[in-house]
Amino acid sequence: MSDEHPTQPLPDPRAQWVLSTDAGAPASAPGAPTRRRRWPWLVALLAVAALVVGAWFAGEYIARGIVERTIRDQLITHLDLPADQQIDVDIPGQILPQLISGRLDSVTVSSADVPFGGLSGDVVVRATGIPIRGDAPAESGSATVTLDEAEVRTLLASVDGFPSETVTLAEPDVVMTTELQLFALTVPVGVSLTPSASAGDLVLTPRTFRVADAEISADALVAQFGAIATTIVRDWDVCIAQYLPAGLTLTSVQVVGQEVVADFDIDGAIITDPALQQNGTCA
Repeated sequence: MSDEHPTQPLPDPRAQWVLSTDAGAPASAPGAPTRRRRWPWLVALLAVAALVVGAWFAGEYIARGIVERTIRDQLITHLDLPADQQIDVDIPGQILPQLISGRLDSVTVSSADVPFGGLSGDVVVRATGIPIRGDAPAESGSATVTLDEAEVRTLLASVDGFPSETVTLAEPDVVMTTELQLFALTVPVGVSLTPSASAGDLVLTPRTFRVADAEISADALVAQFGAIATTIVRDWDVCIAQYLPAGLTLTSVQVVGQEVVADFDIDGAIITDPALQQNGTCA
């Protein structure tokens, strides 16, 4: 070879890994998979998602607390309940979507020993489709009121001629004891009364009669004691309108164990109509 055209040395085959398609960057070995570092983006995405979820649940927790506290405060104010009255508020499902829609799907409120109209009982109120703004009525509502034996006596004391002081509860009946005169003889008579609802009132219907520990029929009682027996062989109508808001209508009542359990329908307009919020009256 001449010095004018010097021969260049052949490249070292072992140095092929330094070749690169990008200037200044090492090339991957032939056949090796290309590494794409996507995991930082995945981590960032998960971190953002976690922040969004955390913010949602924080907002859900705060919103639920505000709504439940508002409902509790409104009940205490409008029903003149003691400030320390324990009231449980249950709102199923996530509350933020319901607030956005402007309507609570379902609310259940319960409290023990709630005073109302001279009585006191355990109350559970259930309502659906409650608007949170405007003057629209709720879709539906119902309530259950539970009275113990002492409160039942107080309620029945308002019925003229009813021996409320003798009342006991023996499922499924309200039991009372009265007296009938047979000549100079005073005979105690036990009466088992079945409670029911009629036109919004409580009705007590005699089911059985007991004289001297023996059960007798209504006809036999009238035959033995005459017209005086008709004072107990009859239904007893008990008006309860004076104890409850006019928007509540008694639909069923039964004795369960040692308590009377009464169910009511609630007019959805009660949340906006002051007349329905006021106690009713008895004729």
